[in-house]
Amino acid sequence: MTALTQYQRLEATGLWRESAGAQRREVVVSIGDATLVISDLQDRPLGHWSLAAVERANPGEMPALFHPDGDPDEVLELGEDAPEMIAAIEKLRNAIERGRPHPGRLRLFMLGLSAAAVVALAVFWLPGALRDHAVSVVPGAKRADIGAALATQLQRVTGPACADPQGQAALGRLATRLPGPNGRIPRLAVVRDGVRDALMLPGGQILLRARLIEDHEDPDIVAGYILAAQERAAISDPLDRLLRAGGVRASFRLLTTGSLPDETLQRYAETLPSAKPVQVPDERMLAAFERAGVRSTPYAYALDLTGETVLGLIEADPFAGTAPPRVVLSDNDWLRLQAICGN
Repeated sequence: MTALTQYQRLEATGLWRESAGAQRREVVVSIGDATLVISDLQDRPLGHWSLAAVERANPGEMPALFHPDGDPDEVLELGEDAPEMIAAIEKLRNAIERGRPHPGRLRLFMLGLSAAAVVALAVFWLPGALRDHAVSVVPGAKRADIGAALATQLQRVTGPACADPQGQAALGRLATRLPGPNGRIPRLAVVRDGVRDALMLPGGQILLRARLIEDHEDPDIVAGYILAAQERAAISDPLDRLLRAGGVRASFRLLTTGSLPDETLQRYAETLPSAKPVQVPDERMLAAFERAGVRSTPYAYALDLTGETVLGLIEADPFAGTAPPRVVLSDNDWLRLQAICGN
């Protein structure tokens, strides 16, 4: 090593302690063949330290304290009168360190890859996994609580639900007539505005826009919108959509506390009325109409007066040319329902 040859004639005095309890003694320090030679003042060797194993206990401080790697009790102290020796030891140590193989760099690289993989999982996989887990473990009662809290936030745009007693009774009979795909009776509420037509909230409550009832003369149309809301919820869970909008924080908060922050519900309520509804395939809608015993044609024409974009629902109506097993609502109940908002 060129640097080693350069410093082999260099000597300096210092203080050396053989062990923790030993007294310090003045020594002469010189650089030998890849070693640091410590001798007494009579030039008798006291120790040989491998330069590759020399450690400095106080980098940047004076006096400089060196010790063999793994033995901090044996100490060599070099003061300000030995700047060249201190610089030589540091330079040789650095040169030896650079010449060593560094398997740790590969480990560091692999650790970096692992960290990057963890970050990628956290960014791309964790949010979906956390949300899916929350959706799967939240019980029905808690879903209902979240839906009720969201409905409260929505009242800023919907106003309070219409509450005429006779209309409410008719609405209850309509709900009983239209159980969902899972057999559960939906909870229906009629609001003045703020929803596109029929909107299902987490927990199973469906908000119906009043004009949906007031502007049509056939209860089969309202039934169709309710069935569509149920099928949308079966395709895309309302709680899942809420947690998607709320992000990882909302899912984590729900899992850890069982509730969602009011600000999360408020932000979602502001965007929900204008959100694009999930599209339900005609085949799925037709199966729902058949299961519920409801004609699909009135609903189809309510969607499109020309019938051009809903031909599938019209031509494959499960009750085309025949009456359903029973009516959706009696005429009296339909009239009561149309007056639920006080008309």
